[in-house]
Amino acid sequence: MARTPGIGIQDFGKIITSNNFYVDKTGFIKEWWETQDEVTLITRPRRFGKTLTVNMVERFFSVKYAGRGEVFCGLEIFQEESFRKLQGTFPVIFLSFAEIKEGTYAETRKKICQLITMLYDQYRFLLQGDFLSDKEREFFLGVSAEMEDYMASLSIKMLAGFLARYYGKKVIILLDEYDTPMQEAYTHGYWEQLVMFTRSLFNSTFKTNPYLERAIMTGITRVSKESVFSDLNNLEVVTTTSCKYETSFGFTEEEVFAALDEYGLSDRKQNVKEWYDGFTFGTAEDIYNPWSILNYLEKQRFAAYWANTSSNSLVGKLIREGSADMKIWMEDLMDGKSITAQIDEQIVYDQLDEREDSIWSLLLASGYLKIKHYHIVTAEDMKNGGMGCGAEEGDQIYELVLTNREVKVMFRNMIRGWFKNSSSKYNDFIRALLKNDLKAMNAYMNRVALTTFSFFDSGNRPSEQTEPERFYHGFALGLMVELSGRYALTSNRESGFGRYDVMLEPLNASDDAIIMEFKVFDPTEEKTLEDTVRKAHEQIENRKYAAALLAKGVPEEHIRSYGFAFQGKTVLIG
Repeated sequence: MARTPGIGIQDFGKIITSNNFYVDKTGFIKEWWETQDEVTLITRPRRFGKTLTVNMVERFFSVKYAGRGEVFCGLEIFQEESFRKLQGTFPVIFLSFAEIKEGTYAETRKKICQLITMLYDQYRFLLQGDFLSDKEREFFLGVSAEMEDYMASLSIKMLAGFLARYYGKKVIILLDEYDTPMQEAYTHGYWEQLVMFTRSLFNSTFKTNPYLERAIMTGITRVSKESVFSDLNNLEVVTTTSCKYETSFGFTEEEVFAALDEYGLSDRKQNVKEWYDGFTFGTAEDIYNPWSILNYLEKQRFAAYWANTSSNSLVGKLIREGSADMKIWMEDLMDGKSITAQIDEQIVYDQLDEREDSIWSLLLASGYLKIKHYHIVTAEDMKNGGMGCGAEEGDQIYELVLTNREVKVMFRNMIRGWFKNSSSKYNDFIRALLKNDLKAMNAYMNRVALTTFSFFDSGNRPSEQTEPERFYHGFALGLMVELSGRYALTSNRESGFGRYDVMLEPLNASDDAIIMEFKVFDPTEEKTLEDTVRKAHEQIENRKYAAALLAKGVPEEHIRSYGFAFQGKTVLIG
């Protein structure tokens, strides 16, 4: 009988004792321990078993579970006697920032301090007798949600000192999802404040802590060293491109296929691969997201389980408010094509608005993109004209594609969400477009523009010059998504907004092909929006945009052209 998947269980002991579905990843404990790295930062996308792994490490080492190693019986880590003797022999401090998603710095700081206070409450037995000195007791009792910064920064180090003295052994410290509050800080605009607070906390906890035996930090991103790790020279960073622990997080294809056999789903292997395969960690390819696989085993239907588990607000914000080029690259990705970009695995959050390569780095670290090809620019490359992307010798150039079908579905839903405030009008516009109802097209398009125009340029530096371009490129992405089963969308990529057009090539011979040209009203050359529409049609005609469609056998009478002219948020279609 197949084991119960047990969706969302992150308690290692509960999974084992309840006989839930589990793939043995206890070998990570041995691999990590034998490296002797003092502080290890491991980054993996959401729902890849980071929290379960940290919980497993706590369960293995913590003195709380001394003499209770039965949950590891039969698992890889208990095959060696030396590790069986290690079980339950260290004081362990475990802290998770996974739920710190506040909108202000004050609330974030307070919640971090409250978590530390709750941590101290677990060890109130240290207050008994005269184990602590008067000053230490005063510090212990002073830890609270409202404690001053100096106390907060020292709090975990002080607790480690108390525990090391009590148990006679240095402490293992585990910090799960360390970067969750940092992503929220960037999104809500209090990044600089939080950086100062966390830098001091991390330095005291992980660098200048004489009571530290080992530490593990987990997260999605590797936040730049200059931001929060400037003093941590003892940090071993393991990212998705590192070879360490490459199969310790996520399921290998062998593990997934064995699970499908267990659940009587052997005939679904190829479909499961198309939907959920695609992750690469180090040199290990064909890694699957555990959350997606567990959900599929339980529900036995294909859906975007992983991509919809939590907010994609940061990703959506960066793409929506990104440049016209960003949206064109998204068109390529949604169309199954690849993009070429420089990648720096250190995420510099305060540069995300300025450097689009930082956005691709974030998307890669978050699991939305995968590496198709990797290249280091050589002197020979530079002689032959370089690699594009403004690359120089020694730069790392990556060819990136969407990870799998599940991620594509997630982006499709995200793009649809861009028009949610005017979704009915947007859908009405598309219906009018398909019917060639020009009057209705004008009415609905003006309502769509009125409600969503500024939405595409609401970043830190809104610009009247870039608003139209960002809106219409986002609008084109929306067309690609809504008409994906009926039309293939292509766009003119030559240069600038003045030359941007959309071509909808029908997949069904009974549908008309559609050409759209977008132009901004220029008062120095045109008197009215009607003049702008006329110039749009002249451009379609002079540049023979229909030639590509005619060459593919689309009859001329089945090719429709539209000129879109706009002035501010006013649109005229003709």
